[in-house]
Amino acid sequence: MADMAPIRPYLWFVDRAQEAMEYYVSVFPNSSIDRVAHYPDEDLSERFTGMAGKVIHGEFTLNGSRFGCIDGGPAFAFNEAVSFLIECADQAEIDHYWQALSAVPESEACGWCKDRFGVSWQVVPAGLDLLQQRPEQIQALMRMKKIVIAELESA
Repeated sequence: MADMAPIRPYLWFVDRAQEAMEYYVSVFPNSSIDRVAHYPDEDLSERFTGMAGKVIHGEFTLNGSRFGCIDGGPAFAFNEAVSFLIECADQAEIDHYWQALSAVPESEACGWCKDRFGVSWQVVPAGLDLLQQRPEQIQALMRMKKIVIAELESA
C-alpha cells in the first residue's frame, strides 16, 4: 500500500449543508469552503423532490481537516454514535468551542455536546487521559457537562 487513500468524513444534512459549512468555517481557524455544487432546478428523482438550489456536494476544511457534505433530505439523521473530537490547548479554547457548538443542553455530558445541525462534538482538553488517572477525577468528569480543567486537576 504505497499510497493510501485519505479518509474524509462526509455529512448528510437534511437541507442546511450550506448554512452548516458557513457556520463551521466561522468557528474553526484555518478553515474554508472549498467547493460547492447545487442540485439543478428540475427534480432528479422522487426522493430529491424540492431540493433545487440545495447542496448536492460540498467540500470544506476545518482547521486543516477536510470534510464533505450533502443536502440529502430527511432519510437519515445524525446521532451520538459518531462525534468529532476537538482536543483543546486550554480552558479558553474549550470555552470558545463549547459556546459556539453546544446548542442542545439535554445532550451535554462529559465534554460531549450537539450543535444546532444535530452533529455531536467532544470538546476536551489535550491530554484528557492524564486528567483521568484517579477515580476522583473520573467521577468529577462524569458530573460535568462542559469540561473544566481546574476542577479535574483538583479532584
